[in-house]
Amino acid sequence: MRILNVHKRVFNLSKDKITELINTLSSPSDKVWPKEKWPKMKLDNGLSPGSKGGHGPIKYFVESHSLGKQVVFKFTRPKGFNGVHKFDINELSTNKTELVHTIDMEAKGKALLLWYTGVKWLHNALIEDGLDKIHNNIENDSKKTKWNLWVRILRVALK
Repeated sequence: MRILNVHKRVFNLSKDKITELINTLSSPSDKVWPKEKWPKMKLDNGLSPGSKGGHGPIKYFVESHSLGKQVVFKFTRPKGFNGVHKFDINELSTNKTELVHTIDMEAKGKALLLWYTGVKWLHNALIEDGLDKIHNNIENDSKKTKWNLWVRILRVALK
């Protein structure tokens, strides 16, 4: 079954500034990944194509990185997650940029069950926390998306 999961957020920043933030992914000064609440994104060679890593039990490698446009990660685990997750940077105007995170994959059997019972919910919360982290790095107000009950239950169960 095809899984298409999309999260979008518009920021009052130039495309160049969003690119700078995205380029910190998996670095010690990561300003995107919510490592304070979730397993840290680790890549053995940063955002260079071919760099291997992941976060928690989710493993992938950097399939491509088009500076200022897109970073694509190809899944290697869990087994049955056949596809990618990616960040797209879309310039809307001089100081308005849309950041889009997409999972586009085929999942079958156990992988499909894993997606619908846990990964989907945890992933949605993680990505929204990441988008909040970007917001909180650039705005004066603080944004914190509330986790739903199922995410809170899963996080307790997985500790």
